[in-house]
Amino acid sequence: MTRHASLDLAEVYPPFGVRITCGPLVLRGITDDDIMPLVEVARRGLHDADEEHSPLSFDWTAAPPQYLAINYARWAWGQRYQFTAKSWILALLVEHDGEVVGVQEGRGEQFARVRSVSTGSWLGRAAQGKGIGTLMRQAFCTFLVDELGALEVTSAAFTDNPASWRVSEKTGYRRLGTHRAARGRESVTDQVMYQLTPDTLVRPPHPLQVEGAEPLRRFLGLDSSAGGTAEQG
Repeated sequence: MTRHASLDLAEVYPPFGVRITCGPLVLRGITDDDIMPLVEVARRGLHDADEEHSPLSFDWTAAPPQYLAINYARWAWGQRYQFTAKSWILALLVEHDGEVVGVQEGRGEQFARVRSVSTGSWLGRAAQGKGIGTLMRQAFCTFLVDELGALEVTSAAFTDNPASWRVSEKTGYRRLGTHRAARGRESVTDQVMYQLTPDTLVRPPHPLQVEGAEPLRRFLGLDSSAGGTAEQG
C-alpha cells in the first residue's frame, strides 16, 4: 500500500495560507473556523442607515439573523469553488490587536494579463473611525502591488459615503468620475470611481510581513512554473 505525505489545506487552496501582518493588523485567509466570528461581527452592525442608504451595494447584513450565517457560509464556500486564475476573489479576514473586525477583498478578472484588481471591504461598526479601514486598505494594496504585481487597483463608493472616499484618498487612489449603480432592492444612485497605480500608492506606516505569497502566485498562474493550477472549474 502506497503512503502519501499529508497535505495542509493551504497547499491545496493557497488563499488559506496568505497572512499579511502590518503593525497591529493581520489580514489572513478565511477558513471555516472564521465564518461564525465574522458573522458575529456583522450581526453587531456595519452601518446605522437603512438598507436603501447602506454603503453596501447589496446589504447582505439585512438578512434575518437565522439566515445570515448560512448565507455568509454559502458565499465563502462558493468563492472557493469559483476561484480560478482567470476569475477570483481574494477575501481576507482582518484582525486588529487580535480581534476580528472585518474583511478586505479584491477581485481579479484575467489578472495575469491585465494586472487590475477591484477592491472592497467591510468593517464592524465598533472598529470604525479608528484608522483601521485605512490601514487595512494600504496593507492590502501594497500586497497586491508588491507580491502579485498589480498595475491598477480600483474602488467605488456611493456619493453619500465620504468615509470610504477618505480611505481611498489616504491610500493613493485618484478620483476618475462617477457612474450609476444599483443600490438595495430598488434604488439606483451614483458611485464615485477611484483608481490607484503603483506610483500613487500610499504605503502603510508599518512594514509588511507576508506569508503565502509564492504559492498564491503559482496558483494564479503568475509564475513561469505555475502550470495552470487554478485554471480548472
